[in-house]
Amino acid sequence: MIVRDKPSAWQLVFLMRGSIVPLILPQLVVIALFSVVVKFVYHAGYVDLSKITMAPFAVFGIALSLFLGFRNNAAYERWWEARRHWGQLVYDIRSLGRVTETLLGADHPERRGLLNDALAFSHFLRASLRHKGAAQEVSKFIDQDTLEKAMATKNPADFMLRQMGRRLRKLYRAGDVDTIGLRMLDERLTAIAAVQAANERIATTPLPFAYSLLVHRTAYLYCFFVPFGLASSVGWFAPFFAALVAYTFFGLDAVSEELENPFGCEQNDLPLNALCRINEISVAEALGELPPKPLEPVNYKLS
Repeated sequence: MIVRDKPSAWQLVFLMRGSIVPLILPQLVVIALFSVVVKFVYHAGYVDLSKITMAPFAVFGIALSLFLGFRNNAAYERWWEARRHWGQLVYDIRSLGRVTETLLGADHPERRGLLNDALAFSHFLRASLRHKGAAQEVSKFIDQDTLEKAMATKNPADFMLRQMGRRLRKLYRAGDVDTIGLRMLDERLTAIAAVQAANERIATTPLPFAYSLLVHRTAYLYCFFVPFGLASSVGWFAPFFAALVAYTFFGLDAVSEELENPFGCEQNDLPLNALCRINEISVAEALGELPPKPLEPVNYKLS
């Protein structure tokens, strides 16, 4: 995720870091060059384009704008829902730290293990959503035997939830918590499980491919046809205006594509590493330990 102060008016013109321009620059160049060719053919008298006006393109452009707007809203809704669920995870882990201190006391030996299991869950969930490994980060919170058992399962994050459930059973059988206390702790695990299920639903259910394909095709068709309408109306400014139109439509399409999968490592995706670090800070402070420092943006990008 890009994190930076609002740029000045001058910076807005030349700002590239965090901009969508580098991603769509090849398309812009192709559209501009194609517009030059169309203008040259018209100017040389090979083809008469004087009767082609921008009126049909305006109607077509409105329809395309509606399509892109709907897709952009749907993609942003997915991004924002994912962010809300990770915010809920931060809330649940902090609540778990508070409730365990209330029910067990700050120095209970099982409390540290339970909270460290929650951190391991957080990193395993991040790794599964990004299709990456998390053994190095998780090894700081759980022992090697538990790590190997978790890595041997299809869903290590779910394994950590079951591990936390086993700890609750141990506490209950030892008489360290009563039925009400067990229910309070289990409610936190249930809430964490709901966060996991919601994130997996988002990750495994993309926007319908047929709809995305329709938007892609329509955007390309429009941007390749619009130079024919500009050739006779704006003269040699046609390549500039064609590239400007392409920047708008291709840019919206590219942003929507990034937001559609909010768990990746692109510049507009969620900073899952930073959110996991927030959980580490919360647990360290709950245990009375020195917390790690929050992750800082690197070249304005928070991962």
